[in-house]
Amino acid sequence: MTARGAPSAWVTRFADRIPPGGTVLDLACGNGRHTAFLLERGHPVVAVDRAISGLADLAGDARLELVKADLEAGGRFPLAGRTFAGVVVTSYLHRPVLPDLVAAVAPGGVLIYETFTRRHAAFGRPRNPAFLLEPGELLHAVRGELTVLAHGDRIEATPTGHRAVQHICARRRA
Repeated sequence: MTARGAPSAWVTRFADRIPPGGTVLDLACGNGRHTAFLLERGHPVVAVDRAISGLADLAGDARLELVKADLEAGGRFPLAGRTFAGVVVTSYLHRPVLPDLVAAVAPGGVLIYETFTRRHAAFGRPRNPAFLLEPGELLHAVRGELTVLAHGDRIEATPTGHRAVQHICARRRA
């Protein structure tokens, strides 16, 4: 484990579904725990967040494109029209960009998404319903566009208590 923390078990479980060498979008990348993990696996990465200072140590990597963007400020999705072999999102939800994320999955590529559900409010933050998935919401988001490889909606034990999460791994047909 690095100073960034370990990558999500869901992301590590399905990272091998990303086509080898394909570019990955790490949306709302935070301090870059998944960015670093994906770079180590040989993927070029486009890392997007409203604050990118936590990735300064990775900025010299030619395979990394840093995009500073506040996705919640409104306006056009900053990567509209681009597609990726993998789209990775964890611990983040801004519903207006869900269709953009699904559209960003290239043929043969995968969406790997994990975030909190409304049941999580009983365990801690976030508690705002705007940041919590409804039952089946990720399934609905990919319906008709991507093939679901795995999906879950459960309460998990953590070192500090519990969390309620929903996750999905879904592929676009080649």
